[in-house]
Amino acid sequence: MLYVLLAVFVILLIVGPQWWIKSVMRKYNQPRDDIKGTGGEFALHLLTRLELHDDVRVEPTDAGDHYDPEHKAVRLSPAFFQQRSLAAMVIAAHEVGHAIQDQENHALFSQRGRIVRLAQVFQTVAPIALAISPVLLVLTKSPALSGLTLLIAVGSVVVMTLVHLITLPVEIDASFQKAMPLLEQGHYFTDPADYAAARTLLKAAAMTYVAQSLFSLLNVAYWLRLLRR
Repeated sequence: MLYVLLAVFVILLIVGPQWWIKSVMRKYNQPRDDIKGTGGEFALHLLTRLELHDDVRVEPTDAGDHYDPEHKAVRLSPAFFQQRSLAAMVIAAHEVGHAIQDQENHALFSQRGRIVRLAQVFQTVAPIALAISPVLLVLTKSPALSGLTLLIAVGSVVVMTLVHLITLPVEIDASFQKAMPLLEQGHYFTDPADYAAARTLLKAAAMTYVAQSLFSLLNVAYWLRLLRR
């Protein structure tokens, strides 16, 4: 019974925040005549206001909304890049928030980049190690190799957990210390309800990272328990 409850909890942990953020995004991504520009245009406006437009590009992407620190680009999905909606403005402001972090050499933002690169190495090595482990065990008859393979797999999970744990405060900072002040100081909305809606959008997005962090911690606990056997 305990395992069934745990399974239900994990499913809700993964599906719940995703369902909520999709629902919130649908609600606030409706076109509005009182919004003067698209998400892409608003991102460029904010970068110009911050005097970052010469260093940071704004581009459409099919790879999800993100800021690319390597190529100095704010990238928005077509749903936000081309849309005149509250959600498009808020997501654009959030990604510009990451550009501000990059420009300010935000400590956690920089550390996340380094850990992500390490995670990519582990994600490349771990599947190969797991695939060849049975062959090496047969050839060498050394249980130590299986243990090493398991450690590599656990290392991959731990590094990804670190990525998620560091990502959470980085995203919260980009949302509530960067994006919201940009929106409020710019007086972009005449209706106070729009600022409340903007906070709801940013909270919904943050919950996704909270869920990822919790799920990663559960994954680490599972692998550590496996190692102790």
